[in-house]
Amino acid sequence: MHKRILATIRKIPRVKVSTYGGVARAAGFPGAARQVVWALHSSHGVPWHRVVGAGGEIKLCGESALEQRLRLQAEGVAFRGQRVDMSQHEFRFPRIRSKVKRTAKAAKKSGSR
Repeated sequence: MHKRILATIRKIPRVKVSTYGGVARAAGFPGAARQVVWALHSSHGVPWHRVVGAGGEIKLCGESALEQRLRLQAEGVAFRGQRVDMSQHEFRFPRIRSKVKRTAKAAKKSGSR
């Protein structure tokens, strides 16, 4: 789980951000936003600053929050007040269709011929 979450975070390009929940869904663990936080706590070398709370809110406190904002601004991310402008900078991960759905659709097609 940990490795998949970190690999997903590495896919977020410069000038884009994703939410903790968005990363969890893209990694294949919907509803596991807290596990994304834990993965970030114990990781090095990932673009941690590109992961924000729902609605673009920086969830860190104090100097860490300031560092995250400065890193994002240095990359060209725009803010609306205290939040990232998600309409402009939210990264949309490609949808991954589950194997179960593809298998069911394939079976349906072959059975109807």
